[in-house]
Amino acid sequence: MSDWAVVIGVGNEFRRDDGVGLAVVSRVRPLLPRGVRVVGTDGEPSRLLDAWRGVRLAVVVDAATAEPARPGRVHHSAVNRLPGGPTSSHGMGLPEAVELARALDGLPERLVVLTIEVADVGFGLGLSPPVARAVPEVAETVLREVGAATAGDGAPR
Repeated sequence: MSDWAVVIGVGNEFRRDDGVGLAVVSRVRPLLPRGVRVVGTDGEPSRLLDAWRGVRLAVVVDAATAEPARPGRVHHSAVNRLPGGPTSSHGMGLPEAVELARALDGLPERLVVLTIEVADVGFGLGLSPPVARAVPEVAETVLREVGAATAGDGAPR
């Protein structure tokens, strides 16, 4: 069976909270059904397009900044609601990838974006406490999104 879904963790584990997307996908990797690929990436738009090419469902987990900031707060969006929300903690990334994919007719049938507001993206390892506390909640949301897209037996609907 080819991959029908992908879970994409975006971030840099050497920039503290920016690694939260990678932490979430690491947590869910052993729990996902067959046919769901897991990808870790830095969020560069062409890598995101490559990661979700040819799948029906893509779930992207990324760090975000927002004003006013509330580190650890989770945002759950569908692709058509992305603009105007919290922005990626990377200079260029997910919003640009979505716009490029739209222009190229390369969006998956369903694109779910989960962002976690961050406190510290300076150099270093490990997540700040409020961001680390959000990881289990976001991991459960990823599993629910994938589960909702299956027929109950792990096979895609």
